[in-house]
Amino acid sequence: MEIPLDRDAVTPLYQQIQRHIAHLIQEGALLPHSRLPATRRLAADLGVNRITVSNAYAELEAAGLVYAQTGRGTFVSALPEVSCQPAREEPQSEWPLWQQALDARPLPFTDERWRKLLGRAREPDVISFAGGVPDMETFPVEDFRRAMQAVFHRDGQTALDYGPVQGYPPLRDAIARFLGEQGIAVTSDEIFIASGSQQALSLVAMALVRPRDTVIVESPTYANAIQMFKWLDVRLLSVSTDDEGMRVDLLEHLLKHHRPRLIYTIPTFHNPTGTTLSGYRRRRLLALVKRYGLPIVEDDYIGDLRYDGPREPSLRALDPAANVIHVSTFSKMLMPGPRVGFVLAQGPLLERLVAVKRQTDLGTSGLIQRALEAYVGEGRWRAHTRRVSRIYKRRRDAMVAAMARYLPPEAEWTVPKGGFFIWVRLPAWVSIGDLYLAAVERKVAFAPGPLFFPGTPAYPAFRLSFSQQPPERILEGVERLGEALRVELNRERPTPPEARRVEMV
Repeated sequence: MEIPLDRDAVTPLYQQIQRHIAHLIQEGALLPHSRLPATRRLAADLGVNRITVSNAYAELEAAGLVYAQTGRGTFVSALPEVSCQPAREEPQSEWPLWQQALDARPLPFTDERWRKLLGRAREPDVISFAGGVPDMETFPVEDFRRAMQAVFHRDGQTALDYGPVQGYPPLRDAIARFLGEQGIAVTSDEIFIASGSQQALSLVAMALVRPRDTVIVESPTYANAIQMFKWLDVRLLSVSTDDEGMRVDLLEHLLKHHRPRLIYTIPTFHNPTGTTLSGYRRRRLLALVKRYGLPIVEDDYIGDLRYDGPREPSLRALDPAANVIHVSTFSKMLMPGPRVGFVLAQGPLLERLVAVKRQTDLGTSGLIQRALEAYVGEGRWRAHTRRVSRIYKRRRDAMVAAMARYLPPEAEWTVPKGGFFIWVRLPAWVSIGDLYLAAVERKVAFAPGPLFFPGTPAYPAFRLSFSQQPPERILEGVERLGEALRVELNRERPTPPEARRVEMV
């Protein structure tokens, strides 16, 4: 790190260092959770006493710009999010008063530093493993076009009219049929259509929680769910995960002492870790929510995309007491653009979802619902699922083989049995911010782990998605990523606490 110092100035050197680093953090040049240089190394680079750098870091920590972790080093804090506003040359004081009085709650993903860098994953020459969407080339567009033409031929202008807020009845019938094949006994009257699973989650949350309520989530978990709950001013409590999914054994203490409003979980092919909740833990989780009287929101965003092993029954299939609110989508298996998801709900909750949906957008596109029903209703859904499962399994296998070949042994991961994602854990001293910069310099990108933690990341990690890249590009991208990771692993490690104590003596 290069810091210009004026040794003849009245301002002490430690304040000059502190102000320069603070400027870099506030301008986004240093990413959240990236590691600052060790005090010994920075002092040597700047030609100053180590105490000078330590004092600068202490000032930064007192200002909330950095945080220190024993044995790991000093890291950049995530700055408070602020509402996005269009770029203007006029000072903010010239905004109309009603603009200045707007709610100051943060909007989702307004951390400009991460957002700008994540934008580089979309550059044409970057091999991106960051996105969590299907490869559009796997979808038979021509079949869907014919389905839409058939809808116009059959329904005419009716297809363009408003429809039932709960959703197009024949589509709900079709969903009930294929859910029945998966062991989920449900009638079409219990199915609610939303504009994608993201809206479905939002509507469920708006129907169930109030500001300052407590919600339990896994850590890590789906990044957009974290931001949605934060937008609703919800307090998040997290439960760690392992290779069998959520640590249900840690859950009862939280239920007993915090009385949460609901539990949000992704039990099958978890995003971002790719793990699947074991059958024993599923049943124990259902027993706990029944005992403590609260619902589970089960996000089954991609449960049909299975490559290995037997299917674990969904929580909804195991739940005769209606404590599970099952949310799913067509976006990951088919295509994301049409935005069709659904919720399985009963009783007063279903009535409330319909009421909230009516106030939100009066209903999901009737034309798209009709076309989707025409497509899935003719059996194309099963054929498409089998075909894309073979495609994505080859890509998963290609990525796992490339990771075993090119990633250093310090990287750890679990091979997912389905879905799109592989979660990579790294040693405690690695800075994900620095690694991301090193990776994009080599024209490869991933999804940074800090985005998936409700609070301070428990460990350094990142998510890889193999869905959008063919095997040969996966091989090339993982090789580049391995080069970047080796560079970061070879950086100077923070001095362990024991070594520091000896040095002080």
